[in-house]
Amino acid sequence: MNSSSTPNDPTRRTFLAAATTAAALSTAARPVSAGLWAGGSDLLKVGLVGVGGRGTGAAEQALNADPGTELVAMADVFEDAVASGRRRLSRMFNKEGQMPRVTAKDEDCVAGFDGYLRVIEKSDVVLLASTPHFRPLHLRASVDAGKHVFCEKPVAVDAPGVRSVLESTEIARQKNLNLVSGLCWRYHPGKRATFEQIRNGAVGDIVTMQCSYMTGGVWDPRRRPDQCKSQMEYQLRNWYYYTWLSGDFNVEQHIHSLDKMMWAMNDEAPVTISGSGGRQVRTDERYGNIYDHFDVVYTWASGVKAFARCRHWPNCENEVEDYIFGTKGRVDVMSHTITDLKGNVIWKYDGPDGDMYQIEHNELFAAIRAGKVINNGDYMSKSTMLAIAGRMAAYTGQRLTWDAVMNSKEDLSPKQYEWADVPVPPVAIPGKTPFV
Repeated sequence: MNSSSTPNDPTRRTFLAAATTAAALSTAARPVSAGLWAGGSDLLKVGLVGVGGRGTGAAEQALNADPGTELVAMADVFEDAVASGRRRLSRMFNKEGQMPRVTAKDEDCVAGFDGYLRVIEKSDVVLLASTPHFRPLHLRASVDAGKHVFCEKPVAVDAPGVRSVLESTEIARQKNLNLVSGLCWRYHPGKRATFEQIRNGAVGDIVTMQCSYMTGGVWDPRRRPDQCKSQMEYQLRNWYYYTWLSGDFNVEQHIHSLDKMMWAMNDEAPVTISGSGGRQVRTDERYGNIYDHFDVVYTWASGVKAFARCRHWPNCENEVEDYIFGTKGRVDVMSHTITDLKGNVIWKYDGPDGDMYQIEHNELFAAIRAGKVINNGDYMSKSTMLAIAGRMAAYTGQRLTWDAVMNSKEDLSPKQYEWADVPVPPVAIPGKTPFV
């Protein structure tokens, strides 16, 4: 296995510049209607960037979506992640007596900050499932190189990242490249039918929305600082707990609920955002600098308000629910049920179910084969920004406007991508943490 896990201390500037070389590593974008890919073959070569649980899951779904696919390259910042993911996927898809589907060679299984470039070079379709901080960089390099993309959520952790993704979305559109988002509820059959009812006026005009994502939390930090060679390694191993890497859990996880609010509003952005949050339970320094609860109110120009709350508190009531209230009735989104103002059920989805994670890949590869284009870039960017805006309002304690957050200059990137003792980011304090 080729490992570049000790880079030559790239700065953000040189790191971003390196991404632009990806275009030179590939032929120009092919029209999706061509029907032939690398080497004039009908084989679609798939590459994976970010070989964690979600990444290996996406690779599994991509290979199941189309029998004419092979996984030809893999990259992660950590060599052990690449090796583990490669073993797992090989066991699943390289069966005795059958043609292997995981064909990545040693030199195409790379570790390090710049391993994504090798994946882009070797692939027709790139699966982006790294930690969210790196998503804007990886997406830009992929579309510059003319590759179709599956892009996990969230697509950025700060406003400069969102603006970059919007630019990449336009590049993909100009090149007729497919760009499918990992905001998977938009591919769920029941949710699609429910939101179609909303668009058709089943509840009248929307007045208020409420979403909750209250669970016991995610995994505890995987390694202690003394088990890592540097603070950079420690933060990357425990990426969920650092805002610069995950965006905080209001962005990384609660985005699924917030995306449904944007969906209901036809992806129109709110005009103001206010909220609060903090660390009530998850206070130990091993939990990095993220909050464990948020309460945010989003207000649209029409006066519609969305009340959004999320928390990670063990041994407390859990609730993952979404409600939309209109002038004619109410939608219980998670149960696909609409009631009138008296509480009578007037519609309930009874159609087929389906694995939304698999459906998004099925539709991506079907579009590529048919010479069609799916581009989810606009809504995945806006929903990510909605989540970031809520975090910024809670961190600062200020009422913010959509224009202000979209034009924010706050860049959470470290000064250098190096395996060194980088600073430990502070916990935000409302009233003291400034809006940038």
